[in-house]
Amino acid sequence: MPMPSKETMLRNARALRKNMTPWERKLWYLFLRNYPVKIYKQQVIGPYIVDFCCPRAKLIIELDGSQHFMPDHRAADAERSANLEAHSYAILRIPNIDIDRRFQAVCETIDREIRGRTQALSQP
Repeated sequence: MPMPSKETMLRNARALRKNMTPWERKLWYLFLRNYPVKIYKQQVIGPYIVDFCCPRAKLIIELDGSQHFMPDHRAADAERSANLEAHSYAILRIPNIDIDRRFQAVCETIDREIRGRTQALSQP
């Protein structure tokens, strides 16, 4: 299957930004949007559109619905993660149910990950 053009990827990313899932919307508006380190939503990286990306920390945050726990999807996610890690990114996967049930803990985990990675990447 041929990779979509850059223009197509950007158009798809824009559409996803306008139509975020309820879990993406909650995380974005209640935490990530005003985070002190810049975070982008629905960012194109290679052949993928990631949910959230913090370039300074080289961190991708992916929110996973129930379909991500099916065997076929797990294999695709592993391939996707390996490709993104090859671009020097770490991937933090968060189940949607954690956004619903453990929102504060999710925010603390993201904050800890960004702070730790930003500090490590800024070391000479």
